[in-house]
Amino acid sequence: MAVDHYENFPVASILLPARLRPAVRNLYAFARGADDIADEGDADTLVRRTALETWRSAIQDLGTHRAVRTPLSAPDQILFERLGQTITEHQLPIQPFLDLLSAFLQDLTVTSYADEPTLLDYCRRSANPVGRLMLHLFGATAEQDLSQSDAICTGLQRVNFCQDVAVDQAKGRCYIPLDCLARHEVTLPALADLCRSRPTQAPAAWQAVLQDQIAQARRLLLTGSPLAWRLPGRIGWELRLVVHGGLRILEKLEAGGCNPYADRPILTRRDGFLLCWRAFCRPCPAPSS
Repeated sequence: MAVDHYENFPVASILLPARLRPAVRNLYAFARGADDIADEGDADTLVRRTALETWRSAIQDLGTHRAVRTPLSAPDQILFERLGQTITEHQLPIQPFLDLLSAFLQDLTVTSYADEPTLLDYCRRSANPVGRLMLHLFGATAEQDLSQSDAICTGLQRVNFCQDVAVDQAKGRCYIPLDCLARHEVTLPALADLCRSRPTQAPAAWQAVLQDQIAQARRLLLTGSPLAWRLPGRIGWELRLVVHGGLRILEKLEAGGCNPYADRPILTRRDGFLLCWRAFCRPCPAPSS
């Protein structure tokens, strides 16, 4: 089990109430499908952009008319019919769907991020909407809930960026802020060489880069973690497992010498027992300032 892609989406989990599982499956199908349009296969950028813009028009239709008027393929028509039912039944906002699509469209042309603010803006649109939609399903939409959910979702995505440096490099992307690389005198070509050569020990400069990124991800997860202990019942359990899963990946990155291109950390069955114990009796500490 890895903390990556949309696999931190709690799809059909036994911890979710049965009444919400179809809605979560429909939300996942949308997020996963849009991400695949942006990333999977060998279609050129124009084809991907056209497909994502078609989906954006369909979402706007749902927001305006509660029915899709944009022409779609047969599979997409089924997906959007189900999504429309979920949006109507649970009175979900449209903006999170549009935010997700804007991030996937950005992935078609933006391959690196200059600094922390530009990366956080990307996370705001590519990660945070998922958490906000889940909170709407559970009726937990107070400002504090949404803010802490944003911190968890951005933190999880930052974990993924640390975990998947080599995977992203293979796609021609870098989600480590360029000013962080420059601060530790690591260049993009040098990072690409590391991902290709997969040395058994990471250079000290790269370890410093990843330690910076691990600290940012951990701070975000800890900042948002009170939400996981405040939400009642199954959603609280689900969220506690997700938060502790992200923190466990960070522990493994550090234990592995900050060397994800040689040994990409994943969560194993053994980790599952540890996470269940932590989710039951170990609230996260407050983030360090």
